[in-house]
Amino acid sequence: MSTADQLSLVSVEDYLKAEIDSLVKHEYLGGVVYAMTGGRNRHNLIAGNMFGFLWTQLKSKPCRPFNSDTKIRIRLPGHTRFYYPDVSVVCRPNPVDDTFQDFPYLILEVLSDSTRRLDLGEKKEAYFSISSLDFYLVAEQNQPALLVFRRTDNGFEREVCAGLDAVIPLPELGVDIPLSALYEGVPLES
Repeated sequence: MSTADQLSLVSVEDYLKAEIDSLVKHEYLGGVVYAMTGGRNRHNLIAGNMFGFLWTQLKSKPCRPFNSDTKIRIRLPGHTRFYYPDVSVVCRPNPVDDTFQDFPYLILEVLSDSTRRLDLGEKKEAYFSISSLDFYLVAEQNQPALLVFRRTDNGFEREVCAGLDAVIPLPELGVDIPLSALYEGVPLES
């Protein structure tokens, strides 16, 4: 019997059940479970700034931000995935007792050297398959710069926003995100 034959896949139900009591977050890719590592303080400052900014801006609106404790379920042909993005905005929420969301409108990932390839490759492609997703934002850690992938009639278009004076307009949410707010208190490389 080959090693591949010995690999036992975890069901979605078993994954979700185990994840509730787990002290470590795990992402799920079609039956295979991967433990996640924690982010550095710089990473958490950027993600926290984004969550806090969106929380105040969306407070009286129907869309709500979620932090990195909320998984996103992605149903691809042939398998299901669960990822923990750094920040998401959901306008069509799942029931409050669920541990995941199915219909994110916006997702933010903060890049690191160890996650860059995953965030700009596998995760990006999976996120793009979500019909409700209109924005995928990817933030650099050491400089005020974001890649903004915005859904258009022709698919996702890529924009680059850089510098503390830059602003990301999200008129669909009624929000403009200044990079100065996103990178507030974050030591940046000169």
